[in-house]
Amino acid sequence: MSFVRVLRIVAIAVGFYLVFGISQSATAARNAGETVPQVPIAIGVLSLFFLVGAAATEKTKGPEMNTQKDLLWGLGSGGLVIVASRLVG
Repeated sequence: MSFVRVLRIVAIAVGFYLVFGISQSATAARNAGETVPQVPIAIGVLSLFFLVGAAATEKTKGPEMNTQKDLLWGLGSGGLVIVASRLVG
């Protein structure tokens, strides 16, 4: 895996994490400090689907699909970081 692909995956993961945080803050501001319960569990399940799709795409598609693969890896990784940060914090 090239450095550019790793950088793209990290950028997508960090972007997903940041956008999710902004979304949670907006929801909390709109709902008197409360967010939707169990959202991290839903994010975790979707992340697993993204990671399975990324692994399958990595094995079955060629280099022309690297952008799609990187998107799947980034969303899956970012989702796992979201879940981990919610469990720790």
